[in-house]
Order: sequence, then C-alpha cells, then structure tokens
Amino acid sequence: MRTLEIEKTIFTIPQLIDNPLPQLALAGRSNVGKSSLINSLANRKKLAKTSGTPGKTRSLNFYKVMPDDFFLVDLPGYGYAKCSKSERKKFSELIDYYLKNTRTLSAVAVLIDIRLPPQKSDLELANYLVSLGIPFFPVFTKADKCSQKERSYRQSEWKSLFQLAKLPVCTSSSTRMGMENLWEEILFYVK
Repeated sequence: MRTLEIEKTIFTIPQLIDNPLPQLALAGRSNVGKSSLINSLANRKKLAKTSGTPGKTRSLNFYKVMPDDFFLVDLPGYGYAKCSKSERKKFSELIDYYLKNTRTLSAVAVLIDIRLPPQKSDLELANYLVSLGIPFFPVFTKADKCSQKERSYRQSEWKSLFQLAKLPVCTSSSTRMGMENLWEEILFYVK
C-alpha cells in the first residue's frame, strides 16, 4: 500500500537543500484543487490542507511517497491568490529557483480545471517548462463535473496543443476517478 507523509515545508530559497531522491512537482492555478488531489492520492482526508479560499499554499510542501521513495512537491498555486504583490513575488522566485536548480526533478504535473478552455497562465507555465527542458504532463481536475464528451474534447485539445504522446489524465478528487491512472503516470516519470 502506497502512503504519503508530509516531510518538510519550504518558505525560502535558503531552506531548499539538495536531495538525492527523485521529485515530481504538482503545479496549477490557485483554485484547481491541488490539495484535494494530494489527499485523494494519499487516500486521506486531511493530509494537505484544503480551503474555500484559493491560494492557501504559500510554500513548497514535500510529501514523501513510500514505499516508492520519492517526493511529490506541492508548489504554491498561481493566478488569483489573495496576497500582496511582494508576497506573490517571493513565492514566484521560490518556485522559479526550485524549477531551475533541482537536479532530481523528474517532471511537473500541471493541474488544469477541465471545465475551462486553456488558460493563459496554464499555457505560460507549460511553455516555460518546455523552455527549461523539464518534462511535464497535464492532469485534469474536477472531471466528474463534466460529460465524457467534454472530457474527450479537452484531452484532445491539450494533446494537440503540445504534441503530447498520451492523452492527459482526467481526475476527480471527490469520486477518486483517474487516481490509479495518475499514479501510473507519476511512476513513469520518477522510476
């Protein structure tokens, strides 16, 4: 049985230390449901703090995945997090430093609300990762809230936008849809 435990929380660049274990980052807009997805992957209700207020995550949260021995790293959400410009700049610099300087970063799962057309911020992140040479794969959240036809349309749309080898994984934290597929995708990158 796979388990996740929070191992460390990083707020500043000097707190980041080189870690030999593989890492896979989770990135997405402030209200995309990253914390809910982590809880669903862990099969626990309160491992990651969820909130009705977008942008609660203000740090890099390192979740150790056992027995596979790697980290899922929850990055602060982007978009409309309610915080000052200076605070937003601070965690933007932290994310940027992390992405550019983590030798063991295997890939980034870009979480996307499936109900929305491709958002400028999601496209910018995906293109930025491509420019850094960091593998990424889209993961749709809230897939239970739309029809199979809508899911297929969004999957094809993103697959063609980035010439992806596979269709993006569709997930739902409330119904646990796609969690096994998501684990397969994650393990593909960290193994």
